[in-house]
Amino acid sequence: MIKIDMIVLVNIMNLKAITWNKKTYQEFIIYLKSISEDAYKEFSQKITFTKYEMLGIRLPKLRSIAKDISKGDYKSFLEVSENKYYESVMIKLLVIANIKDLDECMSYFDEAISLIDNWALCDTFCNSLKIVAKNKEYFLNVIDDLIKSNKIYHIRVGLILLLCFYVEEEYLDLICKYLDSIKSDEYYVNMAEAWLLCEVFIKYEDFGLKYLENNQLNKFTINKTISKIRDSYRVSKSMKDYITKYRQ
Repeated sequence: MIKIDMIVLVNIMNLKAITWNKKTYQEFIIYLKSISEDAYKEFSQKITFTKYEMLGIRLPKLRSIAKDISKGDYKSFLEVSENKYYESVMIKLLVIANIKDLDECMSYFDEAISLIDNWALCDTFCNSLKIVAKNKEYFLNVIDDLIKSNKIYHIRVGLILLLCFYVEEEYLDLICKYLDSIKSDEYYVNMAEAWLLCEVFIKYEDFGLKYLENNQLNKFTINKTISKIRDSYRVSKSMKDYITKYRQ
């Protein structure tokens, strides 16, 4: 842990009141380093592969920091923020996700997804983007563009947004259409597909069974989906045994 001047620390802790500029942002980075945990950094590096340098700060703390920044001069924060550290990028994504105005949020959206290079940034950003729930029809066009992309984490963002906000009866056919349309052997795309299909199956078992009987997914995704369903406590043992017939 890095020692930090107490005056700076007191100032940084009042994140709602900071006037953000290059100087205060660098003080903020010093603060982040001061609350990092070496053991957690070591753990995170084993499960999250990223180009960004890791400090080792737990997600609940990052969420709390982003929430406070969002209540203050967050626009200036986004202007001066840098993308060196995994945690600073995560905070930036969470601040963007906290924006309640649709047009303003979308003005940062392309930049946000361009920063995503791992499952944790992707999934945390997506499940924090509550504005989607109030603008589902609008985001369907966004999701369509993402899923048709050839970029791994653009596709995953689209799939995780479907998972978080669209696993409802009226969207089931559309979800399956997207699942069948994706032709990728990328691990983090296939895992997102399996997770999405698992949730569809759990909530709409009959529909899920019909889809398992006739789909265009690759072997890995089908088998991973079945494994996820069998791991769920929300599925009966008899159904878990039955769906093993769909393994490839």
